[in-house]
Amino acid sequence: MCSNYVPVSRRDRLLTFFGVERERDDPATDAWPVGMAPFIHLAGGEVRVVSDGLFGLLPHFATEVSYGRRTYNARSETVRVLPSFKEAWAKGWRCIIPAESIYEPNWETGQSVRWAIHQEGFIPMGIAGIYRRWRDPKDNREVYSFAMLTVNADGHPLMKRFHRPEDEKRMVVMLRPADYAEWLSCPVEDAARFFRQWDGPLLAEPVPLPPRAPKASSVRTVRPPKPETGSLF
Repeated sequence: MCSNYVPVSRRDRLLTFFGVERERDDPATDAWPVGMAPFIHLAGGEVRVVSDGLFGLLPHFATEVSYGRRTYNARSETVRVLPSFKEAWAKGWRCIIPAESIYEPNWETGQSVRWAIHQEGFIPMGIAGIYRRWRDPKDNREVYSFAMLTVNADGHPLMKRFHRPEDEKRMVVMLRPADYAEWLSCPVEDAARFFRQWDGPLLAEPVPLPPRAPKASSVRTVRPPKPETGSLF
């Protein structure tokens, strides 16, 4: 699971490591659920572009942005069937989420300690995701939103150290740069072959706690349609 990360926000790094051009640099700030961050997708066939989207996928039936506070991660085992994610998966709306590092809670001391995880040499991560457009029913504004895909990490040498001892260990799906183009363009029935634990070197270290995350919207939540099977998320 990953609810907080550092997006790649510099133009030169997006171009060097992901082959996309952006018109501006953004400050190096942490991304939280329903915050805006860059993601990479295809536009016009095989053209790779970078757009801004909300971190937390908003399905067509979501009535407010705060819905994305529950849909920032999509489990690879259920992304095909859960109502919040299945349309984006079935239509091949796949993306790459560029991250300088991700944050996870380490409980080895008996308390939650925030750790930062990154690649050796601070090479950015390309995290596999899904995305879609969403229209806000209140003002008819249309925005992108996205979610990170995750896999089981019980046996991973590093990622198994995070989250509560009794919880299942999860990690985001990291893509090899050589697989970026294929992940974005392959047929839906072939995309699941990218669901695997990362086997490259990762480094991790404890970091200070960040400012408190933004509070959820006080707007009343309208209950979405009842899912066909199981949970929405």
